[in-house]
Amino acid sequence: MDFAALTQAVVLMQDEQVIALVQQSLKENVPARSILENGLIPGMKKVGELFKNKQYYVPEVLLASEAFYAGFNIVQPLLKSEKVSQRGKVVIGVVHGDIHDIGKNIVKVMIEATGVTVIDLGKDIPAEKFITAVAEEKPDILALSSLMTTTMPCMAEIIQELEQRRLRNAVKVIIGGAPVTAEYAEQIGADAFGGDAAEAISIINDILHGPH
Repeated sequence: MDFAALTQAVVLMQDEQVIALVQQSLKENVPARSILENGLIPGMKKVGELFKNKQYYVPEVLLASEAFYAGFNIVQPLLKSEKVSQRGKVVIGVVHGDIHDIGKNIVKVMIEATGVTVIDLGKDIPAEKFITAVAEEKPDILALSSLMTTTMPCMAEIIQELEQRRLRNAVKVIIGGAPVTAEYAEQIGADAFGGDAAEAISIINDILHGPH
């Protein structure tokens, strides 16, 4: 199996090539976990580096993530039959009143590509739904996104509600989005602030796996 070719196909946003290489690998009895960890994930890591260095922008990242998922969706059902190590869990979503989710989607695919379980609640999500997800899913991290100043207070409401229900100490809360600042994160009691998707990914990785 030529893992480098699969990695390159993800970086070059080649959905059909990714599918063909994954299917060929499975025919050659390459384990699904190996395909994911040695081919698909390195591709998204490379895309993440290109994004961080401003060589790739949002459109390229979204197209590359489509290529990644084209392969990931084939191997995912097979992973369940293999022994999978738990690498952490993140609940992510865009707060109530806000429908801008490109940044959230980039963070989701990059984190999922590292083997972390991601529960994506979507966009325009009321506080209660975030609280329920924390109570039921018991994630390591709750990641909240807001792209409008008018919806930022929802983040404070969610943190206050977590406190009241005695769930706050069980989860790290990271917030992000264009109008959000480190000062605001501190003001509302969030654990961390991601200035953009690349920074958010780095912070989440640090929380789950320790600083690199």
